[in-house]
Amino acid sequence: MPPPIPRPNLIAKLRDVPHVPGVYIMRDRLGTVIYVGKARDLRKRLANYFTPARSRMADRKTRALIASIWDFDLHEVRNNTEALLLEGKLIKEFRPRYNVTFRDDKRYMLVRVHFGDAIPRLSTTRLKKDDGARYFGPFPHGMALRTTLNWLNKKFGLRVCRPLRPGEADYKHCSNDIIKNCSAPCILRISLEEYRQRMEQACEFLEGKSKDLVTALEEEMQHAAAKLDFEKAAELRDMIEDFRKTLIPSRTFERGARARVVRTIDPMADVQELKELLHLEKPPLVMECFDIANIGTAHCVASMVRFKNGVPDNSNYRRYRIKSVSGQNDFISMAEVIRRRFSRILLLGRKAAGADADFSQESPLEAMRRLENDEAFAEEGDRESEASERTPTFIRLPDLVIVDGGKGQLGMAVAELQKLGLHELPIIGLAKENEEVYRPGESHPVIIPHERGALKLLQRIRDEAHRWANGYHQLLLGRRVAESILDDCPGISKTRKAALLKAFGSVARLRKATVEQIAKVPGISSTLAQQVIDFLASR
Repeated sequence: MPPPIPRPNLIAKLRDVPHVPGVYIMRDRLGTVIYVGKARDLRKRLANYFTPARSRMADRKTRALIASIWDFDLHEVRNNTEALLLEGKLIKEFRPRYNVTFRDDKRYMLVRVHFGDAIPRLSTTRLKKDDGARYFGPFPHGMALRTTLNWLNKKFGLRVCRPLRPGEADYKHCSNDIIKNCSAPCILRISLEEYRQRMEQACEFLEGKSKDLVTALEEEMQHAAAKLDFEKAAELRDMIEDFRKTLIPSRTFERGARARVVRTIDPMADVQELKELLHLEKPPLVMECFDIANIGTAHCVASMVRFKNGVPDNSNYRRYRIKSVSGQNDFISMAEVIRRRFSRILLLGRKAAGADADFSQESPLEAMRRLENDEAFAEEGDRESEASERTPTFIRLPDLVIVDGGKGQLGMAVAELQKLGLHELPIIGLAKENEEVYRPGESHPVIIPHERGALKLLQRIRDEAHRWANGYHQLLLGRRVAESILDDCPGISKTRKAALLKAFGSVARLRKATVEQIAKVPGISSTLAQQVIDFLASR
């Protein structure tokens, strides 16, 4: 077990904390991040943790957190908005045990405008794409942002209708120009060049460069109050407050912020401790962890991450699309990914041993271990050759298999290993709720204290598997977002969109198609095919 980090005098350290906004990072005795929080005043907030009278009044969870605090770090920022952005970033990176919010994959809102559109408009999104559009944000205050955008659309007469080219034959004109909410460039009430100038002014406002508009609103609010029109003055006051929340200067924080707060530990000591706590025959130098991600019902995916000598072996990470089940079923999904992973390892082992090898006299596990000890089969990683005539790479079986879940997921994984003759392969399940370690054939879990490095090692590999699975899920979601571009194409209904994707397979292939090829799709005329090509060319 690695020695604990020397504990500083926290009360003395607290005296040097400034009265400024920022983010604080709590660590345990091994240097692991256990909590990330933000504060308008760092000195006052941290005093709540280390003042005995206040800590005794805290709830049970906070008292447990205080008991685990060994040290803390600070990151000063310019305002509370920056603190909120940095806090969310660090929580997503570290997934500290005592944090609940921000641990999902939800992002803050962005404002998007594409000047390549015939008549650009302001829209909100949570996913930034490399599509040539301009993005503003992120904006932590969603309601304030919507209020700001509504005002901008009315102030500058920007369009809010969805079709790319309003006013075409298949489009019914909206009534926003009649109620004076739109400058109506679609029917040429103003020129397109003048409309784009208005959009540029709105973009400058979102960048915080146009403070004169806010000043004018403040003057209008004072004038309304002087005329005793308090209802209008209150409405303007709330609007100005929303503007300030939206336009407050803030920075975005990338991975460099994490690099400044990571502290290393001794991974091999954690591996040795894990061997002793689980009573393994040898240290688990090679571990593989499996996780299922099924956010919604669109895609169900799985991940496998491999740790070697206690640290990530990134080149041997794998990801899977679940085929045996539609919807959410973690048990069947776990069985499928275990079956696919280890049946492939056994198959490659037999191929690497050669056609003359006789495995009938020994179990699959014994045969694989024997091959591992043979110097002719040096481990080179799980990479298949691009040339079919070359021998597939031999893959070493892990010393420990970890499944993310409790008894249910573990039972399904054990059943699949037994079918493959790998019933003696060490395997455990790590439950998320209380970090309990389940072993096959034992009804009671192993409880590893939270301060032990062995549990920290299991948490690291489990969180890495979760990150890898979510990353694959987001990749597939991005592909669906690429397909959703057709939703904005004039004249393309859901039925026609499905027909186009069925005929061409993807939006990328559709972009390369000719008018004649697109017009062959049922329900697509030559005129509509040309509109599709023009639409995709503009995006």
